[in-house]
Amino acid sequence: MIDAATAGRDAMRLVLLGAPGSGKGTQAAHLARDLAIPHISTGDILRESVKRGAQLGLSAKAFMDRGALVPDDVMLGLVRERLSQADASPGFLLDGFPRTVAQADGLDRILEAAGARLDRVISLEVAASELVRRLTARWSCPKCGAIFNLISQPPRLVGICDACNAALEQRQDDRRETVENRLRIYADQTAPLIEYYRGRGLLLTVDGGQAPEAVYGSFKGRLRA
Repeated sequence: MIDAATAGRDAMRLVLLGAPGSGKGTQAAHLARDLAIPHISTGDILRESVKRGAQLGLSAKAFMDRGALVPDDVMLGLVRERLSQADASPGFLLDGFPRTVAQADGLDRILEAAGARLDRVISLEVAASELVRRLTARWSCPKCGAIFNLISQPPRLVGICDACNAALEQRQDDRRETVENRLRIYADQTAPLIEYYRGRGLLLTVDGGQAPEAVYGSFKGRLRA
């Protein structure tokens, strides 16, 4: 478990919230590097637990394999197990967890049991129209598998693969109707969580519509405020 002796040290225990396309991966990399804390995503937790053959990981995988939501108690068990590892003792950055108020309450109990607490919850706020623009910009080549982004890495010729000259296609997951549905689900699930952390004075909202470096620069000095 998190070592209570380190709970008062100059460390940070953070949660990062953000819709698909908000740039969470980039900001998480900056935070983990500058604060020297592990970036822990739910995917990482699950893969590591399954790799070790741990019962909780195998239980979670069984739910996911049949398309069911992983129960809160299983997810909380996985998080508790991950935060007990030495690298997370001074601090951590949780990405993709919690997803519900029940999970947030459970995380509080895990930390309280160790004499620790959450320091900040960072919410990357990006307009829905910009998220749609970002997420629908990805096109791929069905022949060679090359991936292009119309915003950051466009093909030399519109709609044509640079590598093999095949016509590019947009995957179902990247089409507007699918993207808009994903964003609606995220907003519905996350709104209560944002209010939960706002009410506790932990929420730090960040304008994620800027360039990545500008986003990071806009909030890194406010983490300890």
